[in-house]
Amino acid sequence: MPELDQYLQACVECRGSDLHVASDSPIYVRQLGRLTPITPEPLSAAHCENMIFEALDPSTAERLKTEWEVDTSYTMPNGERFRVNAYRQRKGWDAVFRHFSSRVPSIDELGLPSILKKFSDANQGLILITGPGRSGKSTTCAALVDHMNSESDEHIITIEDPIEYIHQRKKSLVNQRSVGPHTVSFSAALRSALREDPDIIMVGEMRDYETMSLALTAAETGHLVIGTLHTGSAAATVSRVVNLFPAAEQAQAIASLSESLVGIVSQRLLLNAEGMAMVPAFEILVNSLAMANTIRSEEYHKIPSMIATGGSVGMQTMEASIKALVGAKKITQAQADEILAEEA
Repeated sequence: MPELDQYLQACVECRGSDLHVASDSPIYVRQLGRLTPITPEPLSAAHCENMIFEALDPSTAERLKTEWEVDTSYTMPNGERFRVNAYRQRKGWDAVFRHFSSRVPSIDELGLPSILKKFSDANQGLILITGPGRSGKSTTCAALVDHMNSESDEHIITIEDPIEYIHQRKKSLVNQRSVGPHTVSFSAALRSALREDPDIIMVGEMRDYETMSLALTAAETGHLVIGTLHTGSAAATVSRVVNLFPAAEQAQAIASLSESLVGIVSQRLLLNAEGMAMVPAFEILVNSLAMANTIRSEEYHKIPSMIATGGSVGMQTMEASIKALVGAKKITQAQADEILAEEA
């Protein structure tokens, strides 16, 4: 087994989320949110360079040499998959390998809110999965796509950077595109997707005006769009979406969002009570008529209280989710107090 694969296999076996290969440094694994060295001595810059470039195909390796950073994926012979970000730093070449299971986990297996299944029944609109880095957004999106793939006869297009989970064709036709090898950008692929007869479009990141504008257009014109944002709450997500647009276009963006939004799931991963695994907590916004009116009137400060009183339609605050985890003994009260203090 190649040396890099040995380290990657060790990451898989210890249930690590990321493997860090860094010049003039030990190799580190992120396990349960913490970095731990797995080699006793630092690896030289030349050693790291050889391992990193051996994991890249020739065109990606050439792009890394000219652009000095690249996103791609790597699949081990046993099928284990990793998202790779390779880059140059002061001491040499580094890479981070984020592990993704070779099998797409289900909504139920992940303990995701069941309302995601209801969201997936929408004929059109926008579903946003949000949270900080390493909060499981990509895995949630994959589980949602897999549910749709299993339950409906649709054309699903995913636009990712890079492709993470591989979706086998079940009931639906699934086409997966990666920024770089298959398209020049999220926005270019999304614009093209509108002419490819899709029913469902999953966009890995909505981080710029053009991508968000096209996503709202798609959601308004008969498509169900799933996307992610790096925001910590539903209210912050609504504000971020609107602020991606120039001032002169924000009124129209607000109107479009209020009409097309299906729901927002904001999530984070917490260390469980035994300190042996991560468990998810969620804030859930459902775009009810009252919520749509609140978004349209730009009264975003009302969103948290509306979520708190919207349990009858499936809404949930992050605080309620965390308290439920305490009640189920999945996290401790001390953990909950610490997390809620951060949220305050």
